[in-house]
Amino acid sequence: MHALQNLPIPLQTILLLVASNVFMTFAWYGHLRNLATAPWYVAALASWGIALFEYLLQVPANRIGHSQFSVGQLKILQEVITLLVFVPFAALYLGEPLKWDYLWAGLCLVGAVYFIFRGA
Repeated sequence: MHALQNLPIPLQTILLLVASNVFMTFAWYGHLRNLATAPWYVAALASWGIALFEYLLQVPANRIGHSQFSVGQLKILQEVITLLVFVPFAALYLGEPLKWDYLWAGLCLVGAVYFIFRGA
C-alpha cells in the first residue's frame, strides 16, 4: 500500500478498485467453474474467503477515493471497472461467448459516467 501513496488519489482509487474487482468477480462467479459439483454452502464459504480480500482492497479504495470523488462517482466508477473486469473473466475463465450486449451495457455506463462526472 505504501507504493500507492506516491500516486495521484484518482489513480490509487482506480488501482485498488480494479484489484478488489478481480477478487469480487472470482468470489461471485469463480465457483461456477471450480466448485460446480460441490454443495452450495461449500461454494459460499469459499466465496466468503475470497471476498475478504476484496473488502481489504475495496474499503481503502472508497476511503481514499472519497477525498476527491462523491459517493455517486465512486459507485459509477466501480460499475465501469466491474464490467471491464467481468467481460474478460466471463469469456476467458468461464468460456462464455462475447456478446454485443456487453458493448451496449458499456455504452450505457459511458452515459452514467458523463452524468455523474459532468458537474465535477
